[in-house]
Amino acid sequence: MNPHWRSFLESTEASFSGDASDILNFGDAQGELLAASQQTVLVPLAHLALIEATGEDAKTFLHSQFTNDINHLAQGQAEHAGWCTAKGRMQASFVAWHEGDAYRLMLAADLLEATQKRLQMFVLRAKVKLTAQNDQILLGIAGPQAVEALADAGLTAPGEVMHCSTGDGVTVIHLDTQRYVLAAAESAAPGLWQKLSVKARPAGVPVWRWLDVQAGFPLVTLATKEEFVPQMADFEKIGGVSFHKGCYPGQEIVARTQYLGKVKRHLYRLTGDAALQAGDELYSPDNLEQASGKVMSAAPSPTGGYVALAVVQSNFAENLRLASREGPVVTAAAVNPA
Repeated sequence: MNPHWRSFLESTEASFSGDASDILNFGDAQGELLAASQQTVLVPLAHLALIEATGEDAKTFLHSQFTNDINHLAQGQAEHAGWCTAKGRMQASFVAWHEGDAYRLMLAADLLEATQKRLQMFVLRAKVKLTAQNDQILLGIAGPQAVEALADAGLTAPGEVMHCSTGDGVTVIHLDTQRYVLAAAESAAPGLWQKLSVKARPAGVPVWRWLDVQAGFPLVTLATKEEFVPQMADFEKIGGVSFHKGCYPGQEIVARTQYLGKVKRHLYRLTGDAALQAGDELYSPDNLEQASGKVMSAAPSPTGGYVALAVVQSNFAENLRLASREGPVVTAAAVNPA
């Protein structure tokens, strides 16, 4: 994390995790979760990061690598995109948008270094520059007064989901129903935070993860890298896969999976009393051969216990346990019922 930004957040009573990779809360973790279910919250998105792609071949390079159609990604629009291995497994997921002469890619921060390095291996002679934007700060604002708070800060909230606006060096992406992501220069972030926090309550990253679960937002992280074909995470249902574009790594497997309709695993919301975290294995007493699912993201719930998004084998979803077949019971409900 940018040291100046961390110092500012510490001055606002932010509490950090042991390895300083997450902002846990601003003094009242449960109160912040309750606020997220009813009010407007402001979250430093320390668990996310940005890569910028520039150069005359940036569009064609990204189009050849990602699951979505970068060629037709217009200015002011954003889209979900995945980057797969040759076996069709997602090694990263992005929210991508076209801004000026650049393409910006928001991904899990714990995948930033490896993703940038591996993407660079495929550039070869293409005129593309991939840069980790460590000088950019990502903020999330969500709730009924989000649009008003943005306006008070001199920013325009895009009217449509997965559209973006830019003004005064700040980009605003309309992520889903009442959620917006802001990308701003580190020097501008403290002032922006102070303006937004007049109407939005500061909250830790667990609150944003809870909102991810509510929205069915499947983020690939280090704990789930190369675990899922996009359709297992219902990634195509949020517009993350184009089936009308040319080849990309894993395209044949992704296409075959779609057209043969043999996906047995899908995205589920979990609830349970035991703590859940990304990468946790799920088992069913009815399935003696292998694990029946894996957690993608998780958070404490405002009402107690924990919630999560997980990729689950559908025919065992009604009888799941955490960590072993004798583990704590978790309840699963399909994010996108058939």
